[in-house]
Amino acid sequence: MTTANAKNPSYVRETMLPQAAPPLGQKGAVRWMMENLFSSPLNTILTLVSIYVIYAVITGLYPQFANSVWSADSLSECREILASEGLGSHDGFCFAVIQDRWRQLLFGFYPNTEYWRPVLALVLLIVGIMPVLFDSIPRKFIIGTLLMPFALFFLLWGGSIWGPVSVALGFALGWAVLKYATPIIGELGGIIVATIIPVLYWLFLVGPIVGVLHSILPIGLEFIASKAFGGFMLSIVIGVASIVLSLPLGILLALGRSSDMLIINKLSTGFIEIIRGVPLIVWLFTASLLLNYFLPPGTNFDLMLRVIIMVTLFSAAYIAEVVRGGLAALPKGQYEGGDSLGLNYWQSMRLVVLPQALKISIPGIVNTFIGLFKDTTLVVFIGLLDPIGLTGSIRASTDWNGIYWELYIFIGLMFFIFCFSMGRYSLYLEKKLQREHC
Repeated sequence: MTTANAKNPSYVRETMLPQAAPPLGQKGAVRWMMENLFSSPLNTILTLVSIYVIYAVITGLYPQFANSVWSADSLSECREILASEGLGSHDGFCFAVIQDRWRQLLFGFYPNTEYWRPVLALVLLIVGIMPVLFDSIPRKFIIGTLLMPFALFFLLWGGSIWGPVSVALGFALGWAVLKYATPIIGELGGIIVATIIPVLYWLFLVGPIVGVLHSILPIGLEFIASKAFGGFMLSIVIGVASIVLSLPLGILLALGRSSDMLIINKLSTGFIEIIRGVPLIVWLFTASLLLNYFLPPGTNFDLMLRVIIMVTLFSAAYIAEVVRGGLAALPKGQYEGGDSLGLNYWQSMRLVVLPQALKISIPGIVNTFIGLFKDTTLVVFIGLLDPIGLTGSIRASTDWNGIYWELYIFIGLMFFIFCFSMGRYSLYLEKKLQREHC
């Protein structure tokens, strides 16, 4: 070998090769299928079986949807339309019932002329919870979120506008008492006084104040009784109210059960175990039938309000256990870290412990909320006409007597949209917090 060849061997490349595309099996959809569907013989068999099942379901149901009737005034007319096309009465769905009764399924027996009120309430609800769900929205809009429940109550039930305003003033009164009484009587005393005074105000002063203000300036909307609520509007009202109320109550119960104070610990534990040990349907019957026996004679306690209270307590017991699991998962050093910074109990919980515990508990909390929203259908057993209850009313009419699947498909699809949306937000929140942690 010459000196020149020794310095530049022929097998050493002097220039870089251009970047080549990866093999077909290592990119895109092919790679995803190889990793997730055909990664092992068992996965391959399960994938093929699943494909066959999906194919069988689609081929079985597609003709029913393809031959659906969307415009008819009764089930018999649907069958006549199918017969005119040479099809049997069971060869196509009669979705005309949805077109004919969708208002009833969505709004129950709410007056037709007042549909704008629940629609506006839903829009305001979505806008109001945005500052809570997404931190990209400025924090100053949280004031609108705090005022939103009173606006929604006024829109849905109507009556004098001074009712929600006077109730809201009770919370402002409690906040003022807490702020100015705590330095004098201590934190625990301030919390107790700030709770008692607004309750006394709501019980004895709200009614007279509303009467006086309404006589001076009568502003309000037509009052709609709770018995007119039904359909998905009823499920959303009960579900949203119970979710909003049960989360803070569940957190307090979790802290109470984890407390070293004997009385608070035992009371919280007893409440959680009693509520969780009885099915929700029993508590709903308790709210419907037995609760009036413990109230003063002549007291008219709205059934929907009783249901919201009972569902809230039931959900709070489950959330308390989910949050307690998050608290137990934190290392002891996190609690000691709060103490080392000189924080008191509530400051340590608010700034150090609870943010981490709630982050861990997000899947369980959202799972409880999804189950709670679906469990609102149980109110049909105590006489409230949720979407499932309205199917009986619709089928009882002569026009739609004998129709089943179409109504349940529509109701199932609507519940799926709500529950799927909650699940997707849960995943978004988990990924976001995971990125922030990294």
